[in-house]
Amino acid sequence: MLHRPTLHRHAASACAALAAIGALVLAGLPGTASAQTTGSAAAPRSAADTLGAAETSPALLTAMRRDLGLTHAQARHRVVNEAEAGATAGRLHLELGRSYAGAWVQGAESARLTVATTDAADVPAIEATGATATVVPHTLAALETAQRTLERAAARTTARTTAVDAPVRYVDVRTNTLVVQAVRPAAAHDLLAAAGIDRDLVRVETSADRPRALYDIRGGDAYYMNGSGRCSVGFAVTKGTQQGFATAGHCGRPGTTTTGFNQVAQGSFQASTFPGRDTAWVATNTNWTSTPYVKGQGGANIQVTGSTQSPVGASVCRSGSTTGWHCGVIQQHNTSVTYPEGTISGVTRTSVCAEPGDSGGSYISGSQAQGVTSGGSGNCSSGGTTFHQPINPLLQAYALTLKTTTGPGPGDPGEPGGTWAAGTVYAAGAQVTYGGATYRCLQPHQAQPGWQPPNVPALWQQV
Repeated sequence: MLHRPTLHRHAASACAALAAIGALVLAGLPGTASAQTTGSAAAPRSAADTLGAAETSPALLTAMRRDLGLTHAQARHRVVNEAEAGATAGRLHLELGRSYAGAWVQGAESARLTVATTDAADVPAIEATGATATVVPHTLAALETAQRTLERAAARTTARTTAVDAPVRYVDVRTNTLVVQAVRPAAAHDLLAAAGIDRDLVRVETSADRPRALYDIRGGDAYYMNGSGRCSVGFAVTKGTQQGFATAGHCGRPGTTTTGFNQVAQGSFQASTFPGRDTAWVATNTNWTSTPYVKGQGGANIQVTGSTQSPVGASVCRSGSTTGWHCGVIQQHNTSVTYPEGTISGVTRTSVCAEPGDSGGSYISGSQAQGVTSGGSGNCSSGGTTFHQPINPLLQAYALTLKTTTGPGPGDPGEPGGTWAAGTVYAAGAQVTYGGATYRCLQPHQAQPGWQPPNVPALWQQV
């Protein structure tokens, strides 16, 4: 269930503390081992060790076994392999530059990495990392530019009805195309004509799905808005000394008051965006304390150690107040979807099921927070597709800090200076300085104490 971000401050016992939990904060793996200090002679740790994937929550592994058809060993092996693949993909994106055309993982256990390029001369460099190389006609940048053009067309008032009938648009790196899913194919073609996009870049798929925001909530621990509607709580966050949680924007507007699953006064929405994005955060009162956990299968605590974005094809699990724990895979990043209320851009499309009431709930890959539930189609009986709002843009937009098991930690008085700072959200390609050297970000994440660039080669590369 998606509701573990807060604990009652004045609980008299462990049972009382558990009873007061009222928010959903994702967590999957134990905290990472302490980072190396700058200049340490120890060998660099692997991406799996650095990002906490080497030790995996039993509850998360159980959900992966059930939903992905894996054995316990396969599930554990996959989480580790996906962490390593993400780091390799980040480095190759930096090295290939303009010819880069995307990356993804595949294979139930092996999570084999494939990297696409438009330049055949890149193949040896890709294969030298152990990844599979494929040469394609279109760069990722070209496809994403076409997608932005399409979104501008979909946002025009005259195209709103057309966009609702062609509601899902995304770049599919595995087929090197811009995909438009449409209830009526004619609507997709009209939208493409309005955008003036080269048809060689596009594939139109017919789908009966009409995604909608998951508003009406039934059953399970959750939070209530203004004493009536219900949504699932997302990740626990802080803003300075203020505690709270991230959730979906369509659940409430600034000023909307909330009560916990137990109907105890909880807090209020401080900021909310919907449509456009589907982001919000709630500041809680002093009776609620943010914790770095999300409620997993059977009520187990799943730890959150960071927010490194996983690649396409990676496993991902979701917790929600209606349907509990379910797992699937990441299908596409940077997807746009048109709900009846408007278009949401920049969400991630997954094969995880969800139902009304799961809105705002957490998605986690390994121990890394991925996003909060926005909407989708289908259900958890017949299967479905869901979209989550990535957590890093949400944290950045509202200047929030994700609550993790790594904790804020004491500062190192001897730490070298530079522009890198814990708590900052970094996008792939961002540059920082640290200890007199310059580093470039390989994977999107919010910087954590101990994750200084020299200590985390999975996230930073010196340039």
